[in-house]
Amino acid sequence: MKRLIAAALLLLGLAGPVTAQEYPSRPITMLVVFAPGGATDVLARIMADHMARTLNQRILVENVSGAGGTIGGARGAQAAPDGYTLTVGSLGSHSAAPSIYRSVAYDPRELQPIGLIAGTPMYFVVRNNFPARTMQEFLAQVRENPGRVTNANAGVGSTNHLGCALFAHLTGARMTEVPYRGEGPAVNDVVAQQVDSACVLAPAAVPQIQSGTMRGLLIAARERAAGTPSVPSSVEAGVPDFLFQGWNAVFAPRGTPAAVVAKLDQAMRAALADPAVVRRIEELGSIPARTEAQGPEALRGLVRSEVARWATVVRAAGIEPQ
Repeated sequence: MKRLIAAALLLLGLAGPVTAQEYPSRPITMLVVFAPGGATDVLARIMADHMARTLNQRILVENVSGAGGTIGGARGAQAAPDGYTLTVGSLGSHSAAPSIYRSVAYDPRELQPIGLIAGTPMYFVVRNNFPARTMQEFLAQVRENPGRVTNANAGVGSTNHLGCALFAHLTGARMTEVPYRGEGPAVNDVVAQQVDSACVLAPAAVPQIQSGTMRGLLIAARERAAGTPSVPSSVEAGVPDFLFQGWNAVFAPRGTPAAVVAKLDQAMRAALADPAVVRRIEELGSIPARTEAQGPEALRGLVRSEVARWATVVRAAGIEPQ
């Protein structure tokens, strides 16, 4: 009997390491906290495709949108901590959300970070038949018609909403906010000329600007971007303090085994070391995570600093918690 008990205990002790070594033994679900077509969705699919090959397992991308990404964020946070449910979040959903919403079902600082995908510049865009051709003309029109110019965002608390809230705070522009369930639907309505303007992240903005279906009035950076040479920087457009870069990253539920986190980290690093992946991300106007910014601990530090920073910005901008 003692031998049987000892054997059973030995098997139990081996169960954890064997499971970790076999991971992943079934498909992984990667939750995207916004609707298809936006920056978060596009970058997630690029990473999922490469990581699936590295891990030799399918990664199924599922869009769970709503409430500025917090519905998908909550589902990901509450999933089993076994590495089979990952979440691709953004600056809005995974750092600003606690300051935007009175009740969020997760604390981004308590999640298991996997790694940063990319940083993403923001563009201020208008429908291609909007009368203003420059940012100064746009601001003049907004000031002459307060509240009449519409501004789309990906939902309250989204990166897009935060970007334009900062823009409005800096310029005094009074626009009517039109929230959507993701950046993709918001961009679609700018293209369809159903809404006047939006703050849009590069992967969703650049193709539309290049094709002429919407017009970029500025990129929220100190310099112009190679992919959109006709779009002035914030400095050139006369709004020098409007500097804004979003980001997207991969998270797992708190308590995910360290061995599983290590495998996912390796798979992300392999993707970001692939010149083809880097080229695809850069073609979208995003900036792939540098080596020193990759990995769980670097992302943990980023999230903690961003949660604190956006709490300050939200208060300064006068954004009322929802």
